[in-house]
Amino acid sequence: MKVIAVNGSPHKEGNTFQALRMVGDELIASGIDFEILHIGHKMIHGCIACNKCAINKDEKCSIKTDDLNTWIQQLKQADGILIGSPVHYSGIPGTMKSFLDRLFYVSGVNGNLFRQKVGAAVVAVRRTGGTATFDSLNHYLNYSEMIIATSNYWNVIHGRSAGEVTQDLEGVQIMRVLGKNMAWLLKMKEATVGSIEPPKPEKKEMMNFIR
Repeated sequence: MKVIAVNGSPHKEGNTFQALRMVGDELIASGIDFEILHIGHKMIHGCIACNKCAINKDEKCSIKTDDLNTWIQQLKQADGILIGSPVHYSGIPGTMKSFLDRLFYVSGVNGNLFRQKVGAAVVAVRRTGGTATFDSLNHYLNYSEMIIATSNYWNVIHGRSAGEVTQDLEGVQIMRVLGKNMAWLLKMKEATVGSIEPPKPEKKEMMNFIR
């Protein structure tokens, strides 16, 4: 089994990386492969609402100026997905938001590629805005029918300079517990293959209230 983590911070080995690594250490200790994909420093275009991914149904975004289509296939092959973000103005940074909007839309209109994968989100923040960002990240996981791993508090860790998050003892515990719970969910899911039938997907009902 394998979990791929997405580092949405511009800094390759800043506090977001440290948080992801803490979760990853527990996964590795449980025998699960772990990889961090760093996208926060890339030039990633926002969704242009062309809907070509829904029309073509080829698991690809029409924008070819970045590596999103490669990342889609990498994440599709993973058993679990962990998304990590710093906080910019109490929210997800622009690059990470562009990545998530396009990634999860392509997934959704192509049969929900991440459905029933184990997922989780983590946030690294200096002071405030952590829970707002954490909530926003979870919107993507919820909409995709992922199995969300939890910890013993919101998955937010505090620190300013790179590495300071290691001094947030409660935050470190949160990441450690999250890693253990994520590993447990992955193993339970694997253990039930062939014995418990997963729910079948339903065709999405689309509705608005404009008359």
